[in-house]
Amino acid sequence: MVILGLMVIPVPPLLLDLMLTFSIAFSVTVLLVALYLKAPLQFNSFPSLLLILTLMRLSLNVASTRLILSRGDAGQVIQSFGDFVIGGNYVIGVIVFIILVIINFMVITKGSGRIAE
Repeated sequence: MVILGLMVIPVPPLLLDLMLTFSIAFSVTVLLVALYLKAPLQFNSFPSLLLILTLMRLSLNVASTRLILSRGDAGQVIQSFGDFVIGGNYVIGVIVFIILVIINFMVITKGSGRIAE
């Protein structure tokens, strides 16, 4: 219900920053837990947790896009990450963006190929 609320209700920038920070922290925690397991069966809730985190991140993407398009304010987390990625040079930012688009295209294409089999 909260995930749908984030997609429909406008979120203030401070709340979006807090939720993005929580999402990043929770993702790092899940990654560290998965790395330090001795057997994969010890983390049997991983698929459902991954699905919930993906849906939460999708709703945060929709909320941040709405915030950027309506107010022109992305919040501090998105602005800081953008400044870090482009490093003050927009050419580098465009190159990184193109690389990410190509990687996403390859991942989606491989996933579609597996589903088709």
